[in-house]
Amino acid sequence: MAKRRRKARLERRIADHGVIGNLFTMALVALDGTIDYLCWPDFDSPSLFAALLDHDEGGAFELAPEIDGARVLQTYLPESNVLVTRWLGKEASAEVTDLMTASREDDEWVFRLIRRIRVTRGTVRLRLRCAPRFDYARHKPKVTVRKGEAVFSAAPGPVLRLWGPVRFSRRKAGAEATFTLEADEALDLVLDEAGTGKPDADALERIVAESVCDWQAWAAKSSYKGRWRDAVTRSALVLKLMTSRRHGSIAAAATFGLPETPGGLRNWDYRATWVRDASFTVYALMRLGYQDEAMAFTRWVADRAADCPDGRLQVMYAMDGGIVQQETALPHLAGHGGARPVRIGNDAAGQLQLDIYGALLDSIYLSNKYGDAISHADWHGVRGVVDYVCAHWQRPDAGIWEMRSAPIEHLHSRLMCWVAVDRAIRLASKRSLSAPFERWLRARNEISEDIWSTFWNDEAGHFVRSKGGRDLDGAMLMMPLVRFVGATDPAWLATLDAIGDQLADDGLVMRYDREDGLDGKEGSFAACAFWYVECLARAGRVEQARNNFEKLLLYGNHLQLYAEEFDVRAEFLGNFPQALTHLALISAAFTLDRALDGMQGEQWRA
Repeated sequence: MAKRRRKARLERRIADHGVIGNLFTMALVALDGTIDYLCWPDFDSPSLFAALLDHDEGGAFELAPEIDGARVLQTYLPESNVLVTRWLGKEASAEVTDLMTASREDDEWVFRLIRRIRVTRGTVRLRLRCAPRFDYARHKPKVTVRKGEAVFSAAPGPVLRLWGPVRFSRRKAGAEATFTLEADEALDLVLDEAGTGKPDADALERIVAESVCDWQAWAAKSSYKGRWRDAVTRSALVLKLMTSRRHGSIAAAATFGLPETPGGLRNWDYRATWVRDASFTVYALMRLGYQDEAMAFTRWVADRAADCPDGRLQVMYAMDGGIVQQETALPHLAGHGGARPVRIGNDAAGQLQLDIYGALLDSIYLSNKYGDAISHADWHGVRGVVDYVCAHWQRPDAGIWEMRSAPIEHLHSRLMCWVAVDRAIRLASKRSLSAPFERWLRARNEISEDIWSTFWNDEAGHFVRSKGGRDLDGAMLMMPLVRFVGATDPAWLATLDAIGDQLADDGLVMRYDREDGLDGKEGSFAACAFWYVECLARAGRVEQARNNFEKLLLYGNHLQLYAEEFDVRAEFLGNFPQALTHLALISAAFTLDRALDGMQGEQWRA
């Protein structure tokens, strides 16, 4: 008899979460105090808690006070990634401070999830339930309870330990505790790996204080002094959270499986590093003064080019630079709101997406212009990549949106091939590097002429997204941003107007409006909305750009975090938080701020 499919329960919105992390992985903390998503110990490790994807079976770490009718608020300690959730009641109030740390102890990395509970008013009873589910909730742990700790073990997976000054009991493959605190009383709960040291109360106090100071010191390095500094700083802090301390790579998102279509099958794994995000990342970080992170990411990206003897890159890589695992469904998970299948791995890694080469070369060019000079070995790898582009730029591909239908010739892919060759020529000239200039110049000119002759539609009066087509694409907004066409060129302004008419709605912008080979219709794409703001600002339509930007700021959640997409009500869709969205926010804020100050056009990148 077939196993009956469980009905999914959708109890927490994607937006109702804050995030914490330690530069190795990230956890999502819901407004009710539940950690319902965490992969341990790395971003792309199997999940430990995944109740966000299956409320009943995914596993969660619940911690909350019993305060009737409490108002619940969530905030970060100023300019940090230390999260505070507060419950405010008539007779009592309490708060939980959440953070993750990573430290070197005896030449080994030690990871800790710290949850500090404090009662600020009255007498409060609190409840705790920690129910990890190892290996993407495929294994329930054996639970061993001792004085002041609970140990969770399951093969495969690490042996984890939850400890603190409470009395644990074992129940339903988890550990529970209830305890009461008076006003101004506090205690710490720590989740770590068994066998590591247990800091005493004073040491834990230092760890928390040092973590706050470290985040604030990092945030203070930002050189951005313009409007919307709070939103820009929060986006920078999110990007830092998504950076791998071990490798220098940056995850596209913290999560897997969160749906782009409610209840649908557009559920992908974004716990990898996309080459496409390279130039956005380097550009945003350098604009804010974060040279170290930008250079570390550039080195990681350059290593990928050096590892490709034929010049062909993967679309994305695992955080350590390895191959992304093959796409696999997790049929035992009910999915967020019933959106199935829940997938891990990503088969798009092996697609041909020619736009990634422009992103790679743009990031390397920017890093060399404003940072360290490229090494001879790295330049050798870059030359191979550019030669590959010169040989293959006319090929149909899957495009930036990773279509799972037949390949076609995309304008954005062609555009970014032009960027790849153009930036390589500029870099070689600037650094006096050896290069086949005549061949590269010929290819760059051929690509430019092809774009103007093939992707301009006289009848429609604007550029089009594919050869022989008439429709538009949000990725076309990159045309002036990569300086292929002037931001006020009449041909571009006509295209910008067409995008505004056909893809934009009250500040939200669709990636496209056509069949893409998948069932269901996705939401609007958050990064496209911020690109649209930047294009408007560069075109001199500053008031329209500002109005749209202010709306987008309202669409962020209570902590100014963003997912990948919005539905028609500006509710979050897709994986969360999304690096590309926060990168696009930084770029839009930077450009719009300068436009508002009367600095039309931006010289920094030229």
